[in-house]
Amino acid sequence: MGDPVAPEGPVIDEASLDEVVSFTSDLIRIDTTNRGGGDCRERPAAEYVAERLAATGLDVSLLERTEGRTNVVARIAGTDPSADALLVHGHLDVVPAEPADWSVHPFSGEVRDGVVWGRGAVDMKNMDAMVLSVVRAWARAGVRPRRDIVIAYTADEEASAVDGADFLVERHAGLFEGCTEGISESGAYTFHAGPGKQIYPIAAGERGTAWLKLTGYGTAGHGSKVNGQNAVSRVAAAVARIGAYDWPVRLTPTVRACLRELAALHDLDVPDPDDPDYDVDAVLNKLGPAAALAEATVRNSANPTMLDAGYKVNVIPGSATAYIDGRFLPGGEEEFRSTMDRLTGEHVDWDYLHRSVAVQAPADSPTYRQLADAVRKFAPEGHVVPYCMSGGTDAKQFSRLGITGYGFSPLRLPEGFDYGALFHGVDERVPVEALHFGVRVLDHYLRHA
Repeated sequence: MGDPVAPEGPVIDEASLDEVVSFTSDLIRIDTTNRGGGDCRERPAAEYVAERLAATGLDVSLLERTEGRTNVVARIAGTDPSADALLVHGHLDVVPAEPADWSVHPFSGEVRDGVVWGRGAVDMKNMDAMVLSVVRAWARAGVRPRRDIVIAYTADEEASAVDGADFLVERHAGLFEGCTEGISESGAYTFHAGPGKQIYPIAAGERGTAWLKLTGYGTAGHGSKVNGQNAVSRVAAAVARIGAYDWPVRLTPTVRACLRELAALHDLDVPDPDDPDYDVDAVLNKLGPAAALAEATVRNSANPTMLDAGYKVNVIPGSATAYIDGRFLPGGEEEFRSTMDRLTGEHVDWDYLHRSVAVQAPADSPTYRQLADAVRKFAPEGHVVPYCMSGGTDAKQFSRLGITGYGFSPLRLPEGFDYGALFHGVDERVPVEALHFGVRVLDHYLRHA
């Protein structure tokens, strides 16, 4: 990428700002819908980003476990060979979208009134485009970062990651040699919590994923006869117990730090989260909109989502199934498993359909402080807080390589813009100015990390 120059001055130019918008729009127009079951094809989007990375002089690898399920990996050499490498990763697939429900076609990539519309605008082709724009800006300016940076665009994040990050970790771990930390989606965006309260949450943890299949067993028979061994009744009872269960509070270090900082921001006179008299639900009730940053991550959870039983109304089937979306906190999987064993009861078995680990990153590390400083440089009015994601990302897979992950895809958003509702939602979109902010913040952080 040319000889390095002093990386102090800005390198994001008008071309960078134009490119991040056009790249976001172009990537949205490449339909990479992932419905599960392996029907997605990320290759056209992978070729798009690979071509633009290769144009900067980088060696780019396109890697597939399954034909068409393409991942892209490239490494930018830093100026300090002794420094640990940093992983920057984003996924290329998106969840389905029904065009009839949208104001614009979800794969149009339309830019209207300063906003880019379409599936992936926030999850997460915006971040994919921002990274691409930054790398190309560096190439034009002859800039290199201090530490090696590995860029990874992955397939299959919206399903099992088996063709994406899981495949890369299992089969191509050498490409990530030296990486100790990583950044990706779902952090450093503006969360408006009331007048004068612009919060920028940085993800420093993720709950683990436990998608379950429950199978209830009984005795098949005629629907007109008494049957005390009804499989449908047994699995329905298990589902009802799971749905009604009140999970106990379990505060992880990341969530404790989040609650402390939110309480201070709101001038709440409440006990410290380490105090035995701390009532997390009472505190959440006082936080107003900001409670959304913590309320889903103070407990494990298990939500029934699907039922499947029988084939005829007058026939009692011998088995019945149900499906549960379970999530467990860092350190909470054993409690989750034992609770499921107890709630399912006799005659109902359960097993994982998909499982991924819970992860946690320190919220008092030099890396966290650098991430927070990068946000404050461009949003000095913002209050940066750590938080734990209720869901998960590819950081779970990369954690198996010893890579500590943070959620950091910066966006400066206007008041009233409901960022969280747009993930997997209708009329997904991102403001152009938010993309410009994100490029500047990413450039600053990545060059000084």
